[in-house]
Amino acid sequence: MLNCCRWFSIPWFVSLTILTGCVETGPIKARSIDKAKALEAYISLGREYLKQGDRDLSFRNFEKALKIDKNSPEAHNGMGLLYQLMGETELADKSYTKALARKKDYTAARFNYGVFLYQHQRYKEAYSAFEKVAGDLTYNRRALALAYVGQVANKLGRRERAKAAFEHALNLNNKLPLAMIELALMSFADEDYAAAKQYLEQHNAIAKATPKSLLLGIRIEKIFGNKDTEASYALALKNLHPYSREY
Repeated sequence: MLNCCRWFSIPWFVSLTILTGCVETGPIKARSIDKAKALEAYISLGREYLKQGDRDLSFRNFEKALKIDKNSPEAHNGMGLLYQLMGETELADKSYTKALARKKDYTAARFNYGVFLYQHQRYKEAYSAFEKVAGDLTYNRRALALAYVGQVANKLGRRERAKAAFEHALNLNNKLPLAMIELALMSFADEDYAAAKQYLEQHNAIAKATPKSLLLGIRIEKIFGNKDTEASYALALKNLHPYSREY
């Protein structure tokens, strides 16, 4: 009887709070799940429209995602890509910075930011970004990140690091044209013409001819005295890229 009296002596507002809390647990959890699903859907749509080139719809979906969660790293990364394409340099920079501030191990966003920094000739920052990306062993574009490390290292005069990065990139992905052409150019500069020719031929087997690759082909074949192949490269450069600096 004493225990029963103690139970009924609980203040009515405490009991109401307990009961209300129990009743609301389900709906609150459901609303959280709904918001998470909506956020994911808007980000996914934003990315898809971005791939399709529909910048307006992409922007709308990323904007809706940020209204649900203003701190979403994925939404800020998407906005960064969109602003970058639109030429909105400051907005792109801010978006990437926000994405990385909210998720420091967000490798995909750091890769995108690295490309952005490289395009704007902020080579020291780009180098740091790509080195961090290349350090993520689980990242599916790690080989390409290493190739970018090589490119930026070349810009900074770090030739040995550049060569090592290109070689590492090819070890991870032996069908990476960017690393092949850069190693061909470096080998040619080192007067290792056999290696230069080999890298160039590997590049040509999987990638479209560029002014850079065609001009290198002309120079290599001239060294080896292969006049017909040299003339073939020259004709291709003339026909495919008549307004290029290399021609």
